[in-house]
Amino acid sequence: MRNLIVRFASLYVFNVVVLLVIGWLTPARVGLHALWASVILTLATLVLKPMLKRAATSLSAGGTKVVQYLAVFVVEFVIWLLTVWLSGVRAGNVWGWIVPPVILLIGWVVYDQIDDALSRKAGELYDAAGARISASRRGSASPTSSAASVPSAPSAGSSRATAAGREELQDGLTPEQRRMLDELG
Repeated sequence: MRNLIVRFASLYVFNVVVLLVIGWLTPARVGLHALWASVILTLATLVLKPMLKRAATSLSAGGTKVVQYLAVFVVEFVIWLLTVWLSGVRAGNVWGWIVPPVILLIGWVVYDQIDDALSRKAGELYDAAGARISASRRGSASPTSSAASVPSAPSAGSSRATAAGREELQDGLTPEQRRMLDELG
């Protein structure tokens, strides 16, 4: 839940900035209506991004991004229409209808790259914290020691299973997986 609130808040601020840039660079008049319009854009993005990722899972990573960005452009155009209709934003002339979805797409691409990088980093930090917590629960001497470290003196309860477990932690493979990998050559 906290992750969703943080993502909503950061994306909301990002969308406010993008809408203000649209108001500055195009004939569209956004003004303070950017606050309400950002709610519409933020909710649409939070729903859209996971759906697009699920829809494009069979493609390569580059193909997935291209499909996402093309779909996002079409959706951004529809969202811009809804934003103009549901909020006080005024599009002005033809360029006020065409250019804002392009700017929204560029903003979405930038946000998508930042969001992916932050998600990756958060996953790494989460895994590292989990490893430290499991190491401290096992009774490690120091909470900062890594989960793969082997104590210098074996404890009284050490057994063959404990040694196999420590070996598995070092490479992530079970003995059977290690044997099968060795057989492959």
